Amino acid sequence: MADKRFQPVSGMELPRFAGVPTFMRLPNVAKGDELYSLTEIGFVGIPWDGGTTNRPGARHGPRQVRDYSTMIRSTHPVSWVNPFELCNCSDLGDVSPNPSGLEDTLERVKTYYKQIKADNITPISVGGDHLTSLPVLRGLADKSAPLSMIHFDAHTDLFAGYFGGTKYTHGTPFRCAIEEGLLDPKRVVQIGIRGTMYDGDDIKWGRERGVTIITIDECMERGFKDVMAQARDIVGDTETYLSFDIDFIDPAFAPGTGTPEIGGPDTWTAQQYVRELAGVNVIAADLVEVSPPFDQSGNTSWVAASILFEILCIVAQARKGWEA
Repeated sequence: MADKRFQPVSGMELPRFAGVPTFMRLPNVAKGDELYSLTEIGFVGIPWDGGTTNRPGARHGPRQVRDYSTMIRSTHPVSWVNPFELCNCSDLGDVSPNPSGLEDTLERVKTYYKQIKADNITPISVGGDHLTSLPVLRGLADKSAPLSMIHFDAHTDLFAGYFGGTKYTHGTPFRCAIEEGLLDPKRVVQIGIRGTMYDGDDIKWGRERGVTIITIDECMERGFKDVMAQARDIVGDTETYLSFDIDFIDPAFAPGTGTPEIGGPDTWTAQQYVRELAGVNVIAADLVEVSPPFDQSGNTSWVAASILFEILCIVAQARKGWEA
C-alpha cells in the first residue's frame, strides 16, 4: 500500500479546474523534501525543443499536459489497477533547460537523470522534442549492460544528422544512443513507422544493426496483439526503456505535434498497444513531441495525458514486479 500522502487530489474534494496543476494532481516534490526520499515513480517535465528541425512548440508540452492530466482519475477502467495504490508517485517538476544552449541542455538533463537513478526513482518524462530521450538514456543506461527499448513513433529517429551533419536533432536520438552503447539494437523494437522518406537510409541502418522496425502497414495487417507479442518476445525480461512519440497516433486525433504523419492508429488502438506491454520490465518511460500551438482545442494534450496514465499503470506494475 502506497503512502497516502502521495494520493492525487480527488475531484470530489477540489474541482479539477481549481488548484495548481501537477501531473495527475500528485504532490509537487523537490529534492530534499521528505516525500522525495519516499518517491518510487516520479513524473518529470523536460520543456525543451532545441532539437526540432521544422515546427517548434514542444517546449510548451509539459505545462499543458500537466494541466490536462488533472482530468485523470485513479483507477484503470479495464485492469482496475490503481497505480497510486501500488507506488508512491509524485511530480518532480521540470529539468531546467538552457533555451539557447543545446549541448548545455543535454548535459543538464543527463546529470538530472543520473541523480534520479542514484535515488532509485523510476522516471516518467514528458517532453519536449524527441532529442530529450538521448540525455535521459545517457543518465540511466549502463554501457556495460545496454537497455532494451520499445518505441512507438511515426519515425525511426535513426537519422545520421541534418543539414550536412548536425548530429543532435529530434531525428537522431536513437542512432546516437545505439552508437554510444546505451541501447542494444537487437533488443530495440520500433512500432508504427510511416510517412514519406528522404532516402530510407535510417531504416536500412537500423535493420542492418538488428533493430526491429515494424511499419504501420505491417501493424494494420497483423494487429496490435501479434505485434506486441513479438515486441515482448524480443525484449524478454531485460530492463526496457519505453518511448512514446505522440505522432504515433494519427493527426486526426492528435494534431498538436511537430511532424504529423497521416495513416496512424486511432486513440483506442494506441491504448491497446500500451496495455499489451503487460509483463515487460519497463524501468523508465517518456512521452514526447506534444506541441500545444498546433492544436488550439488542447485535445492532443488530453490524448497525451490519457496515454500517460496507461504508461503509469504499466510502470507501476513493473516496479512492483507485476504483483497486481
